[in-house]
Formats: sequence, structure tokens, C-alpha cells
Amino acid sequence: MPRDIESRADCERLVRAFYGRALGDPVIGFIFVDVAKLDLEEHVPVIASFWETILLGARSYGGGAFAPHAALHAQVELRAGHFERWLALWRATVDELFAGERAELAKSHAQRVAGAFHGRLQTLPSPTASVSGPAGLAISRHGPIDS
Repeated sequence: MPRDIESRADCERLVRAFYGRALGDPVIGFIFVDVAKLDLEEHVPVIASFWETILLGARSYGGGAFAPHAALHAQVELRAGHFERWLALWRATVDELFAGERAELAKSHAQRVAGAFHGRLQTLPSPTASVSGPAGLAISRHGPIDS
């Protein structure tokens, strides 16, 4: 049986394994690769700090997690299906690597964050550009474009 999340190294391992799945995912991979143009070596330490703070109380994360997602949403509408897929990949990665109280917290906190972010993003304007995503997630805004 896998052990629980116990260290920053565990948080980094989890985050790297998750992005290993997410970047190539047919539903959400394009968001990380084509829209965010994610630099994994720059991003992993930041997200590992987020999870280290949540799971281990390290207080190593000082940024606001919502603003980068709002910036992405301004480029391509982040829909409920995107968050559901993110959660499915996150849960599968946690379950594959870890088991225990902190592993469960990683999954439940991700659920809360996804719900909160999706809810907040719905209050923001939709992107004006039309972007087609894979798996039938065509994303567009209908109506006149404000100049």
C-alpha cells in the first residue's frame, strides 16, 4: 500500500506525475500546452509550494491561485467539463502514488478549489475569441464583439 504525503518532495512528485498526465490529455492538455504555454520547470515548484502549504502547513506558497486561472479564462472559457477532467486526473494521480489522511485532503481540497474557481469564473466575461478544444469542447462567444 502506498504511503501518505509526508514531504515537499512528495508534493513535487505528485505535481510532476499529474502534469505528466494532464499535458497530454485530449480534453485539457491544450489548455496547458497551447493556451498557457506552461513552462513545467518554472510551474512545478510553484504548485508544489501550493500543495505543501495546504497539506503540510509549510506556508511556502504566497501567491493568489485564482488570478492565473482568470487570465486563462479570458483566453479560452474554462468550463465545468475542464474542471471535472482536471479533478479526475488529479484524483487518479493521488490514488496511484499515495494513501492516507493527507492524500484524502489533497483530493477533497482539489474538489473545493475546482468548484470555487469554476463558480468565480462564471461571473467573469467569456473570452471574445473562438477557440476549438478537443473532444467536442468547442468554445466560442456568440454575438457582437465589443471593440
